[in-house]
Amino acid sequence: MRRLRPARCGSGPARGVPAGPCGPERRAARSSVLTGWFNEALYPDWGQRFGVIRELARVRSDYQDILIFESASHGRVLALDGTVQITEADEFVYQEMLAHVPLLAHGGARRALIIGAGDGGVLRRVLEHRSIERAIMVEIDGEVIRLVREHMPQIAGEAWTDPRTTLVVGDGLKYLAESPPDSFDVVIVDSTDPVGVGETLFTEAFYADCARALGPNGIVVNQSGVPFMQGQELRETSLRRAGAFPCVTAYVAAVPTYVGGLMALGFAAKQPGLDSVPIPVLRERAEAAGILGRTRYWSPEVHHASFQLPPYISELLPRSSR
Repeated sequence: MRRLRPARCGSGPARGVPAGPCGPERRAARSSVLTGWFNEALYPDWGQRFGVIRELARVRSDYQDILIFESASHGRVLALDGTVQITEADEFVYQEMLAHVPLLAHGGARRALIIGAGDGGVLRRVLEHRSIERAIMVEIDGEVIRLVREHMPQIAGEAWTDPRTTLVVGDGLKYLAESPPDSFDVVIVDSTDPVGVGETLFTEAFYADCARALGPNGIVVNQSGVPFMQGQELRETSLRRAGAFPCVTAYVAAVPTYVGGLMALGFAAKQPGLDSVPIPVLRERAEAAGILGRTRYWSPEVHHASFQLPPYISELLPRSSR
């Protein structure tokens, strides 16, 4: 999952978002059926909207409001608390960059931990790599998994039943803290923004646990918002990562439905240089992994270029990383 607006008790519901009490509650959120337009509720003064063909599911889980609808322009859409997480039309951009970049930067990853990513799209891309022997996915909200499997099954494809997959419905922070040292080669954090349910996945303690659980060349990546609109998120999380990793930077992807410009993906590695793997090496690794020529956004050239940040983004990173 990606972005999430802070919940505000006492405020009225955003358009397209079912009204509901703050705090845990699990129920069908059926105050009204979504028709006409869905207006995203991420920013109070600016946003995007989708023409709605029909509502497919709307549920209040223990953690968030979950809405899936069929749009006129982007296929089926998943929204959490009024904020778009994925659409069938452009999910490949985000999923490919979140999965392929760390795996190919590492070069020999066999063990991957995915925290969040309840739609299964990142899991699917991780399993496309021939070198992966074990992919553990820990998602706190089982309702997201259930609803996406039912209404957007092509996002994950056969990833749920792949023998290399271990699916855990639970707390990713706790799971990581209890993992022995050198358990993983790559940790991929596909959570919402650092508010509410996703807040604990952006702390110094969390990144320290990542460093401990990763192997010698280990890498952790996580979504870091749209810097043009959410610059403080990248600034603060990068500083926290720098306390546990010697190599801290970010790379970018252009996801059409993440409004506000380039999406930033935080990158931290236990060894320097993994953010600047030469294009010929990336091409060789992608061919060996079995993904070369099979992607729609990632390529060796895009991978390499994604770490070349415009100044308005690079200035948000720790000074030693610029």
